[in-house]
Parts: sequence; C-alpha cells; structure tokens
Amino acid sequence: MPTQTDRSQYDGDSRSTSVPAPASVVDRPVSFGVMFADRVAATPNRPAFKYPSGGDAWDTITWHQTADRTYAIAAGLVSLGVELEERVAIAASTRIEWILADLAIMCAGAATTTVYPATHAEDVEYILADSGSRVVFTESAEQTTKVLQSSVPDVIAIVQFDGVPATDTAIPVMSLKQLQDKGNALLAQQPTVISDRIAAVAAEHLATLIYTSGTTGRPKGVRLVHDNWAYEATAIEALGILRPDDTQYLWLPLSHVLGKVLIVAQIRIGFLTAVDGNLDKIVENLSVVKPAWMGGAPRIFEKVRNKVTLTAQGGGGLKAKIFNWAFDTGIAVSRLKQQGKQPNGLLKVKYGIADKLVFSTIKSILGGNARFFVSGSAPLSPEVAEWFDAAGIPVLEGYGLTESSAFSFVNLPHDNRIGTVGPPGPGTEVRIAADGEILLRGPGIMRGYHHNEEATGEVLSADGWLSTGDIGEIRDGYLKITDRKKDLIKTSGGKYVAPQKVEGIFKALCPYISQIVLHGDGRRFVSALVTLDEEAIAGWAEKNGLTGKSVEEIAGSDQVRTLISGYVDELNSKLERWETVKKFAILPRDLSVDSGELTPSMKVRRKKVITAHREILDGFYTD
Repeated sequence: MPTQTDRSQYDGDSRSTSVPAPASVVDRPVSFGVMFADRVAATPNRPAFKYPSGGDAWDTITWHQTADRTYAIAAGLVSLGVELEERVAIAASTRIEWILADLAIMCAGAATTTVYPATHAEDVEYILADSGSRVVFTESAEQTTKVLQSSVPDVIAIVQFDGVPATDTAIPVMSLKQLQDKGNALLAQQPTVISDRIAAVAAEHLATLIYTSGTTGRPKGVRLVHDNWAYEATAIEALGILRPDDTQYLWLPLSHVLGKVLIVAQIRIGFLTAVDGNLDKIVENLSVVKPAWMGGAPRIFEKVRNKVTLTAQGGGGLKAKIFNWAFDTGIAVSRLKQQGKQPNGLLKVKYGIADKLVFSTIKSILGGNARFFVSGSAPLSPEVAEWFDAAGIPVLEGYGLTESSAFSFVNLPHDNRIGTVGPPGPGTEVRIAADGEILLRGPGIMRGYHHNEEATGEVLSADGWLSTGDIGEIRDGYLKITDRKKDLIKTSGGKYVAPQKVEGIFKALCPYISQIVLHGDGRRFVSALVTLDEEAIAGWAEKNGLTGKSVEEIAGSDQVRTLISGYVDELNSKLERWETVKKFAILPRDLSVDSGELTPSMKVRRKKVITAHREILDGFYTD
C-alpha cells in the first residue's frame, strides 16, 4: 500500500483526490468504549494524564487509574437512569474532570452534549432543550445557575465540579464525588454494568452532539457517532507522526471538535496528555510540560511570533541585527526545503550558527522538546508558518470541520507544504465542485444535524458528500484553502476579494494588531476594521509617550493611527489594486466571545462585527 505522500496514488486530477485506508482503519474498533478498554488493557500502568493540582504542582494518573475513575462516573450515570444514546451535557473549561466525564458518558453508552462555559444563558437553555440532555456536568455554581434558571424539563440532575453544590434546588445538584460514590455502590452490586454497556454500543450509536456556534441564528447540533471517532483515531494513528512515548500539551477547548479529536487520538495511540485550559499560562506551561507536540489555533502562534519578534527587536543594536540575520537565514533554508532541497555549503553553516544564537533560545521557551505544532480551526498565515519553520519548529496546518469530526487533512513533518492544509487523511475523499467549493466524503462525516433535516439536506448529499462552504484547490494531492464561500467580497466593480488572504497577510506584517475584518461587498472599494493586541500595544505605548493610557485612549491616538497606517501601506504594496484597503478604523476594544463578535473557537463572526460597526463602515463610503 502506498504511503500518504506517495504521488503515485493520485489520479492526476487537480479537482479530486483520496488516500487509501490501511487495514487498521478499515478494521477499526466498533466504539469509543471498546477503544478505551483496549488502551487500558494494553498499558494499564503507563501515565495517561497530568494536570495542575495547586500552585506549581502537577498530578499524574495512569490508564488504570483513569479507568477506575471513569467507570465509577459512568456507573453513577447509570444509577441516575441514563440510558443508551441519551444525552449528558458538559459545561466546563478544559480540565481533567471534563475528560473523565466525557469518557464516562461514552462508556455508559450515552452521548456527550458539549457546552462552552462562555455560552450565554439563552443558548445554554436552547442547547440543553434541543439535545434533550438528561444530566449536566457543570464547572461551577455560575454554570449551575444557568441550568437552574433555564426551562429544561429533560434534565434530572446536575453534577458540579467545583464548590459546594446548592441544596433545595428544582433540579438535584451533587458533587462529582457524590456521583462517583453512587457509581461505586452500583459496581459493587453489578460489577459488569459498564462492560455490559460498552458491549451494547454499536458503531452507529450517537456519541457526541457538538453545537456549532455559527454566524447567524441558532446553533446546529452536529451528530457524531462512535464510528466517526473510531475512524478519526485510527486514521491519525496510520499517519505515523504521533508516538506512544510522546507528551501532548492540551489547552484547546474540549467543547470544540479539535480539542476532542486530540483526546480520541491519545486513547488510540497511548501517549501522555498534560491538560490545562488556562490560556494565560500556555507559554509558562510549555516550559514545564516540555511537550513533543501541541495543537493550537492560529492566534496563539501569531502571538508567540509577535512577542518574540518585538522583544528581540525592541532594544535595537546588535541583538536585533543578529535576530534579523538569523531569520533571514532560516527563511532561506525554509524556502529551499519547500522546493524539496536541503541546505549545503555556506548556507548550512550559517543556519547552524543562527540556530545556536537565536533558534535554540526560542525552542527552549517553547519547551525544548517540540518536534512540531499542529494548527487548526482557522487559516494559518503562510508568513507565520514560515517563521516557525525557519526556527526549526514546523507548524503543521490541518483542516476539517465539526461536521467532519475535525481531522480531514494535515501536513506531515517530512513534507510540510506551507500554504496548504496537507493531503487527506487515510480513507477520506475530496472533490472540488464547479464553483470551487470543497466537498468531503468518508467515515469522519457527521450523520446530520440534530432535529434539523432541512439544514442537513443543504450540506449533505444522498451519496455522502459534505459541502464544506470553503473554497479551495488541489495540487499534487495537497489541498489549499483560498476562502470561505460566503465570505468572498464582490466589489461594485465586479472584482472578487478573498478577505482571509488579505487579513492573514496583515496579521503577519503588523505585530500590534489582534484582529482585522475586511468589508466591501457591493461597495466601491475595500475597507477594514482593526483591533489592537493589548499586550503588544502597551509595550509600544510606553516608548512613545502614551504611558498610563488605556487601550481605548491608545487606539484613538494620532500616534497609533500613523503606526497602523504604515502597516496598511505595506499591506497594500503586496496586493492587487482592487484588493487594497482604502480606508480603515481602529476600534477602541478587541473583539470578544462575550460581545458575540467571536465564536468560542475564536473565529470572527463577520456579519455580527459588520452590523455592530455599520455606522463606521457606512461613513467610509459617503464621499
């Protein structure tokens, strides 16, 4: 069987491709519970998870200890009356209890409904009601209150991770320990209750309901079955890029499909996961955990690049010159490798010096052991990817949707093609429609939207092809995403502009911004809304007479207007005439999840942003 990057497997058609599935993918486990039980049996005493336990300390549990806790929670759910395929919700941040609850739900034969902790009360009510969730795991009293104040007739119990559960509530509230005690009591009476449940689960039984945040309207519940996860796990294993002795650092939201699939891969392969959802401690934790790899969203990689660059160049002088020289050398090496060549002679010697003087320090900051990072959930700027590649820490960009169980494509360490999202996973088919839309088919595709046949029919064909809503092209088996189908801007002059392309270039150019949102559909020219990165602009402000000013004051200053304007000019020099940004505004605050302008997975809700700032945008075109 050809390897994933063997070009002979492709038919030469630039509009379709697929990768054959090896036997391990074809003959995959029937369910998540079976896969988990197999892992525990294979490596019971190997470490499975480590997590913060107060202060700077971390606790570690083995696979056997994980199973003990998981099966107790699962039996607790059974004791509450939870049946096969009934939904159990989790409303919490990324933490070990989230993982244990999710494992328990699926081992009990139920299905997990994911709820972001930042989800507003009215959407929590909708998700719990639409899913018909029977039990809700909550992180804190705040999340419990959202449930208690909602009209959720199907919910029979709430299990709260932190704090003392309230009493005399309309819905019984208990601690996680109390649920485990119930489970252990049931296991004492019926020792095989969970193994019996695992055996009763079929491949097409519902495993997970993930509600997509969407850009308008109510969220849609994506139905993912046990076979979806079994396929994802075995397909990732077949790539051969993750090892049983690896350590993964996991901070991504587990309510998001990307975070979830990384746990699925762990169960199959058996590596250790260090889990902590505290976003403020990502860089600090990297130096503690020292992971072999980490999954992340593009914004994290942008922030690391910007912070390192600003710190190195801020003092000027020899240090800045050495830093710039090192990256000029590293980028030359990266571009040579992109052509399938290796550096030699003087360039090889120069790169060795650059690595010793600059890149080794960056690698140390990021833990010192990273073979690569993986980027998903949104487009990664090629400039950012090239910067990391130059430093010797490739960022492997991948692609998938909630509707395709997260992983459909990913670049490979030995053949990382910057600007693409890699070849398809084993067993996944891709086709480019006549209008450029990417279509996917394979075992990872959802079984439809929960209680929404109309929406399902809009994206899923009778023969299993999923319309992704993304525009792309295939070259030599590798997929390149060019934009979202619905996001393409068509100016009044009839010219098309891909906003993600322009926004990605600007984010790579300007280290002081957090977000840029292009506008111009039906307009005479393209304009933009810009927000500032608070940490980066605060450092700049101290050196430019704005010390002590708020972000809002800094954003409104003439100095910052001049600063950003210079970067806009540089951006425009790299674009076609009709793509250039003619006018822009700097907003007084960043976009946020709470404002509804970002989804919980940090994607920009364009329509929401444009509607919220319509007056500013309309003003650009009144001349």
